[in-house]
Amino acid sequence: MSSPEIASLSWGQMKVQGSTKTYKDCKVWPGGSRAWDWRETGTEHSPGVQPADVEEVVKKGVQTLVIGRGMSEALKVPPSTLEYLEKQGIDVRVLQTEQAVKEYNALAAQGVRVGGVFHSTC
Repeated sequence: MSSPEIASLSWGQMKVQGSTKTYKDCKVWPGGSRAWDWRETGTEHSPGVQPADVEEVVKKGVQTLVIGRGMSEALKVPPSTLEYLEKQGIDVRVLQTEQAVKEYNALAAQGVRVGGVFHSTC
């Protein structure tokens, strides 16, 4: 099962290949995607992406996880999240969201089992 391409990205909205939904923030993994609702884990821009935010994607068996920090990189990624991913043996890339989507799509095109969590505003 391959990772779906991020078909389009603009401020506040993302479309994922194979889904009819438009996401503001989303999680993607080989074979699927869904909205990323920060309220599920109490995520805020600071301290940022929590291990609980990425755990679902990690459990889908990804080799690499791309984290999009937002268009202006307002979303933080604390050391605890990076440490969690390292312990799971996951290669992680943390980038501004437009760059993160390019990186994710390139990895997906290469057949890498890649997942992502993306924030499409600030």
